[in-house]
Amino acid sequence: MRPGRLRMLGRALARRCVVCGGRGVFSGYFTLREACPTCGFPFEREEGYWVGAMILNIGGAQLAFFAFLLGGLTLTWPDPPWTFFLVGGISLMIVFPIAFYPWSKALWLCGDLMVRPSEDAKQRSR
Repeated sequence: MRPGRLRMLGRALARRCVVCGGRGVFSGYFTLREACPTCGFPFEREEGYWVGAMILNIGGAQLAFFAFLLGGLTLTWPDPPWTFFLVGGISLMIVFPIAFYPWSKALWLCGDLMVRPSEDAKQRSR
């Protein structure tokens, strides 16, 4: 039986295997293992699979920048501190993608399994 969508999402946010909930799917902050050490589910489902995770990461960074800029302009209008927005925006666009990287991979895998369930994932989940 396949785990529920909320359970899968929670596992992805906790950086665990979205199929079984096993720990240790990342061997380092930036390194996702080839397969889950608990259930053996292979994470790369096809060649070029992680392009979607990169797009998710870039999109997340753009949304964070937009929220930063719009929120800052709203709070400081009519005299916005443009230098603060420049330095803060550049910093955010450098730090956010690095910090969000492992979650983008886990969330991409979660979303993909929600849309395209795998028979292998159904058999391995508990």
